[in-house]
Amino acid sequence: MNALELIESFSEFKEFKNIDRETMMNILQDVFRSMLKKKFGNDEHIDVIINPDKGDLEIWVNREIVPDGEVEDENTEIALSKAVLIEPDFEVGEEVAEELKLGDFGRRNVLALRQNLISRILELEKDHIYKKYKERIGEIIAGEVYQVWKREILVLDDEGNELILPKSEQIPSDYFKKGESIRAVVARVDLRNNTPVIVLSRTAPEFLERLFELEVPEVFDGLITIKKIVREPGERAKVAVESYDDRIDPVGACVGMKGARIHGIVRELKNENIDVINYTSNEKLFIQRALSPAKITSIELNEETGRAEVYLKPDQVSLAIGKGGHNIKLAGKLTGYEIDVYREGAEDIEDVDLDEFGDEIDGWIIDQLKAIGLDTAKSVLELTKEELLKRTDLEEETVDEVLNVLKSEFE
Repeated sequence: MNALELIESFSEFKEFKNIDRETMMNILQDVFRSMLKKKFGNDEHIDVIINPDKGDLEIWVNREIVPDGEVEDENTEIALSKAVLIEPDFEVGEEVAEELKLGDFGRRNVLALRQNLISRILELEKDHIYKKYKERIGEIIAGEVYQVWKREILVLDDEGNELILPKSEQIPSDYFKKGESIRAVVARVDLRNNTPVIVLSRTAPEFLERLFELEVPEVFDGLITIKKIVREPGERAKVAVESYDDRIDPVGACVGMKGARIHGIVRELKNENIDVINYTSNEKLFIQRALSPAKITSIELNEETGRAEVYLKPDQVSLAIGKGGHNIKLAGKLTGYEIDVYREGAEDIEDVDLDEFGDEIDGWIIDQLKAIGLDTAKSVLELTKEELLKRTDLEEETVDEVLNVLKSEFE
């Protein structure tokens, strides 16, 4: 490999890896000087001239002319008799500059030099990627699915850099195939064996926040502020928003006409239900809004214990709790209170229709219970678990869950 080939191979890295000219020159200088130090002991008397645009590389060794027989170091000195063979006019005390060709170093040194060059470029590239993505933590990245594994997905960005989307950072219903486009937020940048690992996330609250910025211009412009986001990825999310401009309805702007703005976000999050709530510093009102769509009768707060006692009419309890308890759990995270739900006039409840539990018990389960003549909560509770298993096609785990939900109605 000659100097021209080395420069050309370096130019390829420059083209694809966005290495600027000054950095390229410095790397080449360092790599060559490192080799020269090994060969000559020091490089103070050597000039390395590089022109990467033309592919030129010149190495000149400067040696001082000394009288014959007084040469102490052949690397830095040359006898007068040898100097005049190069140029007859040379005299003692002057300097002779001789050009060194890359071939003079031997094949092994040239290969080592090339390997050193590649290594330096790769280190620079790693550092470039680390710094680039460290600054982009919390930003949305669009990429292409390159490989799908059991525990993670390998994603390539538009520069071909490798990004990782772990299973734990995917929405449960996410399903991607090789070649598909994918959007996620940069969660963190780790260093493993001195190599940057960029970890993406689709479950982080920041992902939902960035999606709102993309879909809602008022959020992007700062006219609407997102105060807090809590999520159960793929199931439900609650977003508290506020506007300092009284002319702007923050909830209406985020949802859009007929839900046009929120629809794109919901689709990206695999039909995750998103509740957009007007933020308020009035804690009781905030809890009331957070428990939407349930209508609350009254609230009692205990700031010392951080608990809120919420009273509702019996038909509103299931709405407040929500399917799988997601609504009340997220309301608690959003407001910072541990919420306890109480039925107003619960002692007067004689029975509750099974349809009232539609948010906590799947419809097909209710249909199975109705098919054997059980229309109310108490009619189900009057039967033992064994009888329910015998008369329905339900699993034992499902029956236990149904009985727990119904029993809590009368506690």
